[in-house]
Amino acid sequence: MSIQDQQIAFIGAGNMAEALISGLVKGQVVHPSQLFATDVVSERLEILTDRFGIRGGASNQEAAQWASLLVLCVKPQLVHDVLAELQDSIRQDCVLISVVAGLPIAKIAARLQSTIPIIRAMPNTPALVLEGATALAEGPGVTSQQRAFAQQVFEAVGKVVMIPELFMNAVTGLSGGGPAYVYVMIEALADGGVKMGLPRSIAQVLAAQTVLGAAKMVLESEEHPGVLKDRVASPGGTTIAGLHAVEEGRLRATLINAVEEATKRSEAIGAA
Repeated sequence: MSIQDQQIAFIGAGNMAEALISGLVKGQVVHPSQLFATDVVSERLEILTDRFGIRGGASNQEAAQWASLLVLCVKPQLVHDVLAELQDSIRQDCVLISVVAGLPIAKIAARLQSTIPIIRAMPNTPALVLEGATALAEGPGVTSQQRAFAQQVFEAVGKVVMIPELFMNAVTGLSGGGPAYVYVMIEALADGGVKMGLPRSIAQVLAAQTVLGAAKMVLESEEHPGVLKDRVASPGGTTIAGLHAVEEGRLRATLINAVEEATKRSEAIGAA
């Protein structure tokens, strides 16, 4: 059995569901006929059905009865009502993939009153441009084949790592919120360019491409970022002067604190 034999339903048709559907269809991982999305906003369904040729509907129960892979993409404040709605509809041969931030697998299982296998996912918004970072954690009873199917879904929009669930809040603090931290850095770099006389449009392109290129260097070289940094910083040069200013501004400590605070917030959401 392969992923081409699966029926994948998305409960919630927001940006993350759209990113996953787009990656699956454009990457020819599955055929549009294998995809079903539900949402309370009919306009969202019209957009997805018209753009990707998938099936759309308003009934979460119908989607759950149809799907062998059920992807839960709703907001945390809505999830308990949605799980209650799905409780008696999910197929016994189905695996549930939850993209709900902060919600532990055990709480999902308890709410469903079911032993169906559950995989918890933490993707991030660059999935919208097929450059996402997703961590997956599996609950009891997940088979190697079901794990592989989940990996294929998220590999359609970027890179995937498998982790124990106890690390999921830290992932939320790092890669879940990380794009926002990087956007602030790009904006600040561009502001620096503007301060030194560059036009805003040029400064922003240079800042964004610099961050993209640096990230690609880390991933493709597999070298420590500190090693790559040292190669740029020539003795007595411009870069080491700039790095001195970075250290004086405590950029490292600020980013570490940001990950820590976001992780704590994720833990609090999960405990609520």
